[in-house]
Amino acid sequence: MSFDTLVLAVCDGVAYASLVFLVAVGLTFIFGVLGVLNIAHGSFYALGAYLAVTLGLTMVKAGYNPWLTFPALFVAAVLIGAVLGGLMEKYLLQRIYDKEQVLQILVTFAVFMMLENIQRLVWGVQPYFMSQPVQLLGNVSLLGISYTAYQTLFLPVMAIIVLIGLRTFLRHTSAGAQILAVTEDREAASAIGINAQKVYFVTFIVGASLAALGGALAAPTTSIMPGMGAEMIVLSFAVAATAGLGQIEGAAVAALMIGLGRSLAVYVAPEFEVLVPYILMVIVLIFRPSGLFGAPQLRKI
Repeated sequence: MSFDTLVLAVCDGVAYASLVFLVAVGLTFIFGVLGVLNIAHGSFYALGAYLAVTLGLTMVKAGYNPWLTFPALFVAAVLIGAVLGGLMEKYLLQRIYDKEQVLQILVTFAVFMMLENIQRLVWGVQPYFMSQPVQLLGNVSLLGISYTAYQTLFLPVMAIIVLIGLRTFLRHTSAGAQILAVTEDREAASAIGINAQKVYFVTFIVGASLAALGGALAAPTTSIMPGMGAEMIVLSFAVAATAGLGQIEGAAVAALMIGLGRSLAVYVAPEFEVLVPYILMVIVLIFRPSGLFGAPQLRKI
């Protein structure tokens, strides 16, 4: 592999890892607090992408300033997370928190299948694409290689902001302290006056919004089409399992490992591109069944 190819592979890997991290950290955040493996998380990613493209293209066609496509990305993420995520948590998940985890997985999988069909009903099966944000930021030169600033700078910066912001929120705010308390012991937290149901509601909206943000930010870099949610949820599970379920910082490291591994495979051995993330996951779980950053837990039998 030449030096130029290596630089391109690293740029691709970091950009891809940034998007995967946003989705995976939302998934692991929800599981860490609620204890629910949300299969429908991939649909939030896809719907965030579809809505971002729809809002962005509508504004461009209406003659608005193309720079407004950037706020459209974040508006789409908030709308999907707050509205769809809020409705799902309030009217569905609240009814199954005390049920067995297998039932929770089946219910969220059913929601995923319904949302997949709703996407086809609303947007059809033709691919959508919105290139304005990438074009507006232009290219940057990295070690003599020209690459889009959107993928080289914007996406990694957004991922870092989310990581730091989420850590700061959990460790240095009263709301974050309440979330951690409920995560540690819901009954004890409720006994001291913490509204655990409100904590669950807010947590799910935040996690869903992060997934939708990943999709919205991916919209300018790839074609939006049916099936993208299924691909991303499987990859997000791989990241979460590699890091250790519930590990926020670990999700960033695992996403970077998988993103770089997948990108290098594209240039070196394209036939292994799809397999690399799962090969890495299996290798990690063989030696550390709880994940890179997960701690073994006692299980009552």
